[in-house]
Amino acid sequence: MFKDIKIDELLQNDKKDWTLVDVRSPSEFQEMTMPGSINIPVFDDEERAEVGTLYKQVSPEIAKERGLEIFSAKLPAFIKEFQQIEGEIAVFCWRGGMRSKTAATMLDLMGTRVLRLQGGVRTYRQWVLEKMEKLKIDGDAYVLNGGTGIGKTTILKRLQEKGKPVLDLEGLAGHRGSVFGHIGTSPNNQKKFDSLLLHEISQLQSSPFIVFEAESKRIGKVTVPDTLLKKKEQGTHIFIEMPMEQRVLHILEEYKIVEHPEELRDAFQKIKSRIHTPIAREIQYHLDQGEYKPFLALLLEHYYDPKYGHAAMQYPDDQKITLHVNNIEEAVEKIMGLLPITTENYLLKR
Repeated sequence: MFKDIKIDELLQNDKKDWTLVDVRSPSEFQEMTMPGSINIPVFDDEERAEVGTLYKQVSPEIAKERGLEIFSAKLPAFIKEFQQIEGEIAVFCWRGGMRSKTAATMLDLMGTRVLRLQGGVRTYRQWVLEKMEKLKIDGDAYVLNGGTGIGKTTILKRLQEKGKPVLDLEGLAGHRGSVFGHIGTSPNNQKKFDSLLLHEISQLQSSPFIVFEAESKRIGKVTVPDTLLKKKEQGTHIFIEMPMEQRVLHILEEYKIVEHPEELRDAFQKIKSRIHTPIAREIQYHLDQGEYKPFLALLLEHYYDPKYGHAAMQYPDDQKITLHVNNIEEAVEKIMGLLPITTENYLLKR
């Protein structure tokens, strides 16, 4: 018979050889799960909806019978997926209820030993909230600043590839931060962001410093914890200056706005009224004509850069370092020269 495991016991173990399996539906898994988990669902989204409807509108008994019928048909494939997993396995659903119990029972009968997370992912969510309230970030902070389009996210990725301890907040949020930040992305909700953030910070706690981008309180759909905002205020701020042409080219490459014209138009309408009318009209003209380079150049100059200039004045000179670079590669090279030398490769910890 399978055994239950408590959340503290599970997370205190060295999980390098563990596989966490979320047996909820794909949409539930996408909404929020435990970082590093894989999804082997008992029911897909349509099957879950069907069983749930029967439970509410007919009876729990009929719903259970239909659920067993659905699961029985897919049981051989379900078991086979688990048999391909090496090492210890822990399964979970939302509350540690019927789905994880059924999965664990069937797997046990077929000779595949698993543990079931007591209380399910809901217990994990409660654990995350408790940890977030007590969140503490050790080490110094190096904060990347610069106008929209200089490639701060790309710079962070390059630094991470070189083994530097990096926290990519926009990547965790699934949003690039600007009014166009959702274009071509799938923004995460607060639950998923909190889980990913806590996991990433735990990987960086032994570092003497961390590098992250200067973000506001809100990124897309999520809010950044006050502890991290305070760390930002206390950090060393690296301001990156880059030619307009390079910034425009990077936005075209990174945001792929050409592939999302309707989303781009909708996003511009949200900020159009904040730009001086003649300039806004000119920007709109280039957008309507599909002339994206002049559209972006004017938008950066008259909307984003003034906001960036205001932010740059918030910090004293002894807290700022300004780098004048021609491209992302040069920015990475200069930042590498500013950061302390680390003996540990934080890329390997992920």
